[in-house]
Amino acid sequence: MISQEQFTKELDIIINNALREDIGDGDHSSLACIPADACGRAKILVKQPGVVAGVAFAKMILNKVDVNLKFEVLIQDGESITPGDVIGYISGSSQSILKAERFLLNSMQRMSAIATKTSEFVNLLHGTKTKILDTRKTTPGIRAIEKWAVKIAGGENHRFALYDMIMLKDNHIDFAGGIAQAIEKTNQYLKQNNKDLKIIVEARNIKEVKEILACKNVYRILLDNFDYAMTKEAVALIDGKCQSESSGNIDQSTIREYALCGVDYISSGALTHSVSNLDLSLKAVL
Repeated sequence: MISQEQFTKELDIIINNALREDIGDGDHSSLACIPADACGRAKILVKQPGVVAGVAFAKMILNKVDVNLKFEVLIQDGESITPGDVIGYISGSSQSILKAERFLLNSMQRMSAIATKTSEFVNLLHGTKTKILDTRKTTPGIRAIEKWAVKIAGGENHRFALYDMIMLKDNHIDFAGGIAQAIEKTNQYLKQNNKDLKIIVEARNIKEVKEILACKNVYRILLDNFDYAMTKEAVALIDGKCQSESSGNIDQSTIREYALCGVDYISSGALTHSVSNLDLSLKAVL
Protein backbone atom coordinates (compact mmCIF):
# COMPACT_ATOMS: atom_id res chain seq x y z
CA MET A 1 0.00 0.00 0.00
CA ILE A 2 1.06 3.62 -0.44
CA SER A 3 2.71 5.47 2.45
CA GLN A 4 0.92 7.99 4.63
CA GLU A 5 3.07 10.72 3.12
CA GLN A 6 2.03 9.76 -0.39
CA PHE A 7 -1.61 9.50 0.67
CA THR A 8 -1.47 13.01 2.15
CA LYS A 9 -0.02 14.30 -1.12
CA GLU A 10 -2.92 12.70 -3.00
CA LEU A 11 -5.39 14.49 -0.72
CA ASP A 12 -3.65 17.80 -1.29
CA ILE A 13 -3.81 17.29 -5.07
CA ILE A 14 -7.55 16.59 -4.83
CA ILE A 15 -8.17 19.73 -2.78
CA ASN A 16 -6.12 22.03 -4.98
CA ASN A 17 -7.68 20.72 -8.19
CA ALA A 18 -11.25 20.87 -6.86
CA LEU A 19 -10.86 24.45 -5.62
CA ARG A 20 -9.30 25.44 -8.94
CA GLU A 21 -12.20 23.86 -10.78
CA ASP A 22 -14.88 25.44 -8.59
CA ILE A 23 -13.55 28.92 -7.83
CA GLY A 24 -11.51 29.93 -10.87
CA ASP A 25 -10.85 33.67 -10.66
CA GLY A 26 -13.31 34.14 -7.83
CA ASP A 27 -16.70 33.38 -6.29
CA HIS A 28 -18.38 36.34 -7.93
CA SER A 29 -21.80 35.59 -6.43
CA SER A 30 -20.41 36.12 -2.93
CA LEU A 31 -18.03 38.91 -3.94
CA ALA A 32 -20.94 40.80 -5.48
CA CYS A 33 -23.22 40.95 -2.44
CA ILE A 34 -21.35 40.04 0.75
CA PRO A 35 -18.87 42.49 2.35
CA ALA A 36 -15.31 41.23 2.58
CA ASP A 37 -15.27 41.71 6.35
CA ALA A 38 -18.64 39.98 6.99
CA CYS A 39 -18.52 37.00 9.34
CA GLY A 40 -21.07 34.24 9.71
CA ARG A 41 -21.85 30.78 11.03
CA ALA A 42 -23.23 27.76 9.19
CA LYS A 43 -24.18 24.20 10.09
CA ILE A 44 -23.75 20.95 8.17
CA LEU A 45 -27.18 19.35 8.34
CA VAL A 46 -28.00 15.67 7.84
CA LYS A 47 -30.99 14.89 5.60
CA GLN A 48 -30.56 11.13 5.14
CA PRO A 49 -29.57 8.30 7.53
CA GLY A 50 -26.21 6.59 7.17
CA VAL A 51 -22.61 6.65 8.36
CA VAL A 52 -20.74 9.93 8.14
CA ALA A 53 -17.33 10.21 6.49
CA GLY A 54 -15.33 13.20 5.32
CA VAL A 55 -15.30 15.23 8.53
CA ALA A 56 -11.51 15.19 8.78
CA PHE A 57 -11.29 15.92 5.05
CA ALA A 58 -13.68 18.86 5.49
CA LYS A 59 -11.24 20.31 8.03
CA MET A 60 -8.50 20.10 5.41
CA ILE A 61 -10.69 21.84 2.83
CA LEU A 62 -11.64 24.65 5.21
CA ASN A 63 -8.03 25.16 6.23
CA LYS A 64 -6.98 25.41 2.59
CA VAL A 65 -9.71 27.94 1.78
CA ASP A 66 -9.17 30.08 4.87
CA VAL A 67 -6.94 29.21 7.84
CA ASN A 68 -9.09 31.42 10.06
CA LEU A 69 -12.26 29.37 9.58
CA LYS A 70 -13.33 27.45 12.69
CA PHE A 71 -14.99 24.03 12.52
CA GLU A 72 -16.79 22.84 15.64
CA VAL A 73 -17.31 19.09 15.07
CA LEU A 74 -20.25 17.43 16.81
CA ILE A 75 -20.26 14.07 14.97
CA GLN A 76 -17.01 12.30 14.08
CA ASP A 77 -16.10 10.19 11.05
CA GLY A 78 -17.56 6.68 11.25
CA GLU A 79 -20.52 7.58 13.47
CA SER A 80 -24.14 6.88 12.53
CA ILE A 81 -26.27 9.84 11.51
CA THR A 82 -30.01 10.47 11.18
CA PRO A 83 -32.00 13.25 9.50
CA GLY A 84 -31.89 16.44 11.55
CA ASP A 85 -28.46 15.76 13.04
CA VAL A 86 -25.91 18.55 12.87
CA ILE A 87 -22.44 17.27 12.00
CA GLY A 88 -20.80 20.53 12.98
CA TYR A 89 -20.70 24.32 12.81
CA ILE A 90 -18.40 26.42 10.63
CA SER A 91 -17.69 30.02 11.62
CA GLY A 92 -15.61 32.84 10.17
CA SER A 93 -15.58 34.82 6.94
CA SER A 94 -18.94 34.49 5.19
CA GLN A 95 -17.24 34.67 1.81
CA SER A 96 -14.87 31.84 2.77
CA ILE A 97 -17.67 29.62 4.05
CA LEU A 98 -19.53 29.99 0.76
CA LYS A 99 -16.34 29.46 -1.23
CA ALA A 100 -15.82 26.10 0.49
CA GLU A 101 -19.48 25.02 0.60
CA ARG A 102 -19.95 23.01 -2.58
CA PHE A 103 -16.65 21.15 -2.59
CA LEU A 104 -17.04 20.35 1.11
CA LEU A 105 -20.57 19.00 0.64
CA ASN A 106 -19.74 17.08 -2.54
CA SER A 107 -16.87 15.35 -0.75
CA MET A 108 -18.74 14.55 2.45
CA GLN A 109 -21.82 13.31 0.58
CA ARG A 110 -19.75 10.98 -1.59
CA MET A 111 -17.59 9.72 1.27
CA SER A 112 -20.60 9.20 3.55
CA ALA A 113 -22.38 7.17 0.85
CA ILE A 114 -19.35 4.90 0.52
CA ALA A 115 -18.99 4.61 4.30
CA THR A 116 -22.67 3.72 4.63
CA LYS A 117 -22.39 0.97 2.01
CA THR A 118 -19.16 -0.36 3.49
CA SER A 119 -20.64 -0.43 6.98
CA GLU A 120 -23.52 -2.54 5.70
CA PHE A 121 -21.07 -5.09 4.23
CA VAL A 122 -18.93 -5.08 7.39
CA ASN A 123 -22.01 -5.83 9.50
CA LEU A 124 -22.96 -8.71 7.22
CA LEU A 125 -19.51 -10.23 7.78
CA HIS A 126 -19.69 -9.95 11.57
CA GLY A 127 -18.67 -13.17 13.30
CA THR A 128 -16.65 -14.47 10.34
CA LYS A 129 -12.92 -14.11 9.72
CA THR A 130 -13.53 -12.49 6.33
CA LYS A 131 -12.76 -8.82 5.68
CA ILE A 132 -14.25 -6.60 2.98
CA LEU A 133 -11.93 -4.96 0.43
CA ASP A 134 -12.48 -2.13 -2.01
CA THR A 135 -11.14 -2.12 -5.58
CA ARG A 136 -9.76 0.32 -8.18
CA LYS A 137 -13.30 0.88 -9.49
CA THR A 138 -13.27 4.43 -8.17
CA THR A 139 -14.09 7.88 -9.50
CA PRO A 140 -11.10 9.20 -11.49
CA GLY A 141 -9.24 11.91 -9.60
CA ILE A 142 -10.71 11.28 -6.13
CA ARG A 143 -9.64 7.71 -5.40
CA ALA A 144 -7.87 8.72 -2.18
CA ILE A 145 -10.99 10.05 -0.46
CA GLU A 146 -13.14 7.14 -1.67
CA LYS A 147 -10.71 4.60 -0.26
CA TRP A 148 -10.44 6.68 2.92
CA ALA A 149 -14.21 6.40 3.33
CA VAL A 150 -13.98 2.60 3.09
CA LYS A 151 -11.42 2.57 5.90
CA ILE A 152 -13.52 4.89 8.05
CA ALA A 153 -16.41 2.41 7.92
CA GLY A 154 -14.32 -0.61 8.89
CA GLY A 155 -13.42 -1.94 5.45
CA GLU A 156 -9.90 -2.48 4.15
CA ASN A 157 -8.13 -1.07 1.14
CA HIS A 158 -6.94 -3.28 -1.71
CA ARG A 159 -3.99 -1.92 -3.72
CA PHE A 160 -4.22 1.83 -4.23
CA ALA A 161 -3.12 1.79 -7.86
CA LEU A 162 -1.14 -0.16 -10.44
CA TYR A 163 2.19 0.65 -8.83
CA ASP A 164 1.85 -0.61 -5.25
CA MET A 165 0.97 -4.28 -5.80
CA ILE A 166 1.20 -6.90 -8.55
CA MET A 167 -2.17 -8.29 -9.63
CA LEU A 168 -2.11 -10.86 -12.42
CA LYS A 169 -5.61 -11.09 -13.83
CA ASP A 170 -6.99 -13.16 -16.68
CA ASN A 171 -5.68 -10.87 -19.42
CA HIS A 172 -2.17 -10.74 -17.94
CA ILE A 173 -2.14 -14.53 -17.73
CA ASP A 174 -3.43 -15.01 -21.27
CA PHE A 175 -1.04 -12.45 -22.78
CA ALA A 176 1.90 -13.95 -20.84
CA GLY A 177 1.19 -17.45 -22.12
CA GLY A 178 -0.22 -19.03 -18.98
CA ILE A 179 -0.17 -18.92 -15.18
CA ALA A 180 3.30 -20.38 -14.63
CA GLN A 181 4.83 -18.10 -17.24
CA ALA A 182 3.12 -15.00 -15.87
CA ILE A 183 4.25 -15.68 -12.28
CA GLU A 184 7.78 -16.64 -13.28
CA LYS A 185 8.20 -13.51 -15.41
CA THR A 186 6.79 -11.41 -12.56
CA ASN A 187 9.23 -12.81 -10.01
CA GLN A 188 12.10 -12.15 -12.43
CA TYR A 189 10.87 -8.59 -13.01
CA LEU A 190 10.67 -7.85 -9.29
CA LYS A 191 14.17 -9.20 -8.71
CA GLN A 192 15.71 -7.36 -11.65
CA ASN A 193 14.11 -4.08 -10.63
CA ASN A 194 14.71 -4.52 -6.89
CA LYS A 195 11.01 -4.15 -6.09
CA ASP A 196 9.26 -5.65 -3.09
CA LEU A 197 5.64 -5.96 -4.21
CA LYS A 198 3.10 -8.58 -3.17
CA ILE A 199 1.71 -10.79 -5.94
CA ILE A 200 -1.98 -11.59 -6.29
CA VAL A 201 -3.06 -14.01 -9.01
CA GLU A 202 -6.58 -14.49 -10.32
CA ALA A 203 -7.95 -18.01 -10.75
CA ARG A 204 -10.93 -18.78 -12.97
CA ASN A 205 -11.38 -22.40 -11.89
CA ILE A 206 -10.01 -25.10 -9.57
CA LYS A 207 -7.42 -26.21 -12.13
CA GLU A 208 -5.92 -22.72 -12.11
CA VAL A 209 -5.88 -22.65 -8.29
CA LYS A 210 -3.72 -25.79 -8.38
CA GLU A 211 -1.43 -24.23 -11.00
CA ILE A 212 -0.97 -21.10 -8.91
CA LEU A 213 -0.21 -23.12 -5.77
CA ALA A 214 2.59 -24.86 -7.66
CA CYS A 215 4.33 -21.51 -8.18
CA LYS A 216 6.48 -19.46 -5.81
CA ASN A 217 5.97 -16.14 -4.09
CA VAL A 218 2.17 -15.80 -4.51
CA TYR A 219 0.71 -13.69 -1.71
CA ARG A 220 -2.99 -14.19 -2.46
CA ILE A 221 -5.22 -16.11 -4.86
CA LEU A 222 -8.24 -14.27 -6.21
CA LEU A 223 -11.17 -16.63 -6.76
CA ASP A 224 -13.08 -14.89 -9.52
CA ASN A 225 -16.76 -15.74 -10.00
CA PHE A 226 -16.51 -19.05 -8.11
CA ASP A 227 -19.73 -20.53 -6.75
CA TYR A 228 -19.98 -21.63 -3.11
CA ALA A 229 -18.89 -25.23 -3.72
CA MET A 230 -15.88 -24.19 -5.81
CA THR A 231 -14.92 -21.61 -3.20
CA LYS A 232 -14.96 -24.18 -0.40
CA GLU A 233 -12.86 -26.55 -2.50
CA ALA A 234 -10.38 -23.80 -3.34
CA VAL A 235 -10.04 -22.73 0.30
CA ALA A 236 -9.35 -26.35 1.27
CA LEU A 237 -6.66 -26.61 -1.41
CA ILE A 238 -5.05 -23.31 -0.41
CA ASP A 239 -5.08 -24.41 3.24
CA GLY A 240 -3.18 -21.37 4.52
CA LYS A 241 -0.38 -21.59 1.93
CA CYS A 242 -1.36 -18.07 0.90
CA GLN A 243 -4.31 -15.75 1.35
CA SER A 244 -7.65 -16.20 -0.43
CA GLU A 245 -10.01 -13.60 -1.87
CA SER A 246 -13.44 -13.94 -3.46
CA SER A 247 -14.75 -11.48 -6.02
CA GLY A 248 -17.29 -11.19 -8.81
CA ASN A 249 -20.98 -10.38 -8.51
CA ILE A 250 -21.02 -10.67 -4.72
CA ASP A 251 -23.67 -8.51 -3.09
CA GLN A 252 -25.53 -8.16 0.21
CA SER A 253 -27.55 -11.30 -0.44
CA THR A 254 -24.52 -13.56 -1.02
CA ILE A 255 -21.58 -12.02 0.83
CA ARG A 256 -22.07 -13.86 4.12
CA GLU A 257 -22.38 -17.25 2.41
CA TYR A 258 -19.07 -16.62 0.63
CA ALA A 259 -17.49 -15.59 3.92
CA LEU A 260 -18.67 -18.84 5.50
CA CYS A 261 -16.72 -20.70 2.80
CA GLY A 262 -13.61 -19.59 4.68
CA VAL A 263 -12.04 -16.95 2.43
CA ASP A 264 -9.81 -14.32 4.01
CA TYR A 265 -11.15 -11.45 1.93
CA ILE A 266 -14.05 -10.46 -0.28
CA SER A 267 -13.55 -7.57 -2.67
CA SER A 268 -16.40 -5.50 -4.03
CA GLY A 269 -16.35 -2.70 -6.57
CA ALA A 270 -19.87 -1.82 -5.45
CA LEU A 271 -18.48 -0.07 -2.38
CA THR A 272 -17.31 2.78 -4.59
CA HIS A 273 -18.97 2.49 -8.01
CA SER A 274 -22.58 1.81 -7.04
CA VAL A 275 -23.51 4.36 -4.39
CA SER A 276 -25.69 7.46 -4.43
CA ASN A 277 -24.48 10.48 -2.51
CA LEU A 278 -25.86 10.81 1.02
CA ASP A 279 -27.97 13.95 1.34
CA LEU A 280 -26.30 16.68 3.42
CA SER A 281 -26.70 20.43 3.30
CA LEU A 282 -25.00 23.55 4.61
CA LYS A 283 -27.28 26.18 6.11
CA ALA A 284 -26.53 29.63 7.49
CA VAL A 285 -27.19 30.04 11.20
CA LEU A 286 -28.81 33.45 11.72
